[in-house]
Amino acid sequence: MARRWAATLADTKGVTLPLEELEPLLLEIAHDAVDHAGSGHGGALHRFTALYAASPMGIALADPDGEIVEANLALGQLLGCSPNLLRGRHLTDLGSTDHDVSRLKAGLEQVRGGRERYQERMLLDHTEDGQLWTDVTLARLPGDRPGSVYPVLMVSDANELHLLQERLLHQNVHDPLTGLPNASSFTTKLEAALGAGARDDIGLIYLDVDGFKVVNDGLGAGVGDQVLRGVAGKLSAVFTGHHDGFVARLSGDGFAVLLRGELAATEVVELVERALEDLNEPIYLGGHGIGVSASAGIVVRAAVEGGAAELLRAAEIALHRAKEAGKAQWMLFDPELDARDRGRYQLGAVIAGALENGEFSLVYQPTVKLADPDRLAAVNAGLRWNHPEKGELGSDEFYPLAQTTGMTVPLGRWLLAESLAATARWRSRFGAAAPDVCVQLPTRLASDPDLVMLVKEQLDKHELPPNALRLCTDRASVLDPRGEVLDSFAVLADLGTQLVLTITGSADLELIPQRRLPVHHVILSGAVIDALDSDSPPEPALRHLTQLVTRARELKLRVGAEGVRTHEQAARLRQLGVLAARGPFVTDSATGDEVDELIARHPAR
Repeated sequence: MARRWAATLADTKGVTLPLEELEPLLLEIAHDAVDHAGSGHGGALHRFTALYAASPMGIALADPDGEIVEANLALGQLLGCSPNLLRGRHLTDLGSTDHDVSRLKAGLEQVRGGRERYQERMLLDHTEDGQLWTDVTLARLPGDRPGSVYPVLMVSDANELHLLQERLLHQNVHDPLTGLPNASSFTTKLEAALGAGARDDIGLIYLDVDGFKVVNDGLGAGVGDQVLRGVAGKLSAVFTGHHDGFVARLSGDGFAVLLRGELAATEVVELVERALEDLNEPIYLGGHGIGVSASAGIVVRAAVEGGAAELLRAAEIALHRAKEAGKAQWMLFDPELDARDRGRYQLGAVIAGALENGEFSLVYQPTVKLADPDRLAAVNAGLRWNHPEKGELGSDEFYPLAQTTGMTVPLGRWLLAESLAATARWRSRFGAAAPDVCVQLPTRLASDPDLVMLVKEQLDKHELPPNALRLCTDRASVLDPRGEVLDSFAVLADLGTQLVLTITGSADLELIPQRRLPVHHVILSGAVIDALDSDSPPEPALRHLTQLVTRARELKLRVGAEGVRTHEQAARLRQLGVLAARGPFVTDSATGDEVDELIARHPAR
């Protein structure tokens, strides 16, 4: 080569050296060039080899076909074998599952096709430990010939990181106590079941453990937790395996079940009944056989009929109905009942605004003296709602809703204040002919620690003596285990307020001496009065009523009656010793103006 170029240069114009001198000179240049190139290539090769050997990342060099020709120590340690054993294996053989093998093949094809790198998290086989989560990168190295490519595989250990991520993911969607999916996971599952194109029937069941607070408070939170785990296990045993059953814990003692497929309501009900029966079986913990009951709300409908929010609401309403019906039972969602209840709940939601806007007024039941039915002995004050759309509503139509929304106390306060204001007006106008006012306070207000102060403030405000007010209570309030109602009434009795007890039988009457109640009046109510409705009252009923009146007199109580329908009933009661009565035989109800007229017609008491 030097001789050929020497001949060429010697024959070139401007070159003065002869051929014999040019050839050695060119050879010397060529040797220098080769030595220089060899020195640089050797250094780069040395550096690459040192990096490859010392790298903490596993590296495998492969030929263009993907067969491993060299593997470093880190890759051998990662896969639990000597690097020598990896030589000759195909890169795709390292995949642990068919899916991982397919992804390695796809990566190789992409790298060969010009992609710079391919990265995936996948499972590789470990010689001793089985499957290993790894982060895999496939890259391309240029070959000796133009266009040739040598794949290189780089692997890092992702097992601990992957397991941590899986654990965190599990914690995010599972309840830590029972191991069941949590509310978030259940909502996601439900939304997926109701997604576009869904054609299945959906069964949604809400379950709530009855009286779980008794277990938790009585035996401790630790026992309560074990009971909840037991409940979760029993529910899973019943529902898992039926119609893709998915059981989740939604709250403290609340659970939900999702069923999908061809469902009949009867089949879902049978599963629920089996679950409730299993829950009744005692769980033995620390020597205690703990049995729990549960209530369930059930919805069964086609997936296309409504969204997740509507379905959840329907199941919750059905659960509430089951609770209201006595607990330890199930209730199937009824759309007609739901439509009716929606109207009721809407009514309950606006009570506060109605009170503020002056939509409530007082309504009275006059109590007359049976010896002289034209004369008022007292008036029982109650509430009436003058609803702008529904008209006049009695207390039985809105008081239960007020209890649900927490409005019984504001309503009770308003009733007490307005009743005493009316009493003050009657006394100012009619003097001694004005009747006392009797108010039955809701239990929530009767147990309010501020009741005594409220009553005293209103009496003072209207300059009324305490005996102008009668406060009526019943057996349920007297037997309140907290005793707050009796404490308040005892203080009010000391102030001079008259206390009235509604009774339906001897057991109620005997509470007065047993509890040393400061009661002045008793009001006969219920079956003992209804028994007089016929022309020939049963002899046992008359005997019972006679005994009640006799016993009340022994206790030096004034006896009245309520719910008296006819004048004949009133006459019989008078013969038995009852002093006053109210009911339809006088009038069902009267406004304040009508009470004014009654007092004005008969001014003498």
